[in-house]
Amino acid sequence: MQLESRRGRRFLLLNFADNVATLLDDNLKVDCLENNTTIKLDIPFGHKVSLSFIAEGEPIIKYGVEIGTATKSIEQGEHVHVHNCK
Repeated sequence: MQLESRRGRRFLLLNFADNVATLLDDNLKVDCLENNTTIKLDIPFGHKVSLSFIAEGEPIIKYGVEIGTATKSIEQGEHVHVHNCK
């Protein structure tokens, strides 16, 4: 029997209060982070991914600092960018 080895996308998280992480590779067809959190496909290198559900109006937290507000609900694992935050 062979066990599957699953290695996810590399990411940067500097503060445990963060609700987004920055992706550090361009493996667009991998659907999880190194910690096995499921994410959407095709999120580009250097872009943010949500680490938890973020409701519309809630702050986007990166590096322990509020960097924006969700303009619509963002599911865990979704791409966080100008289409869903300001």
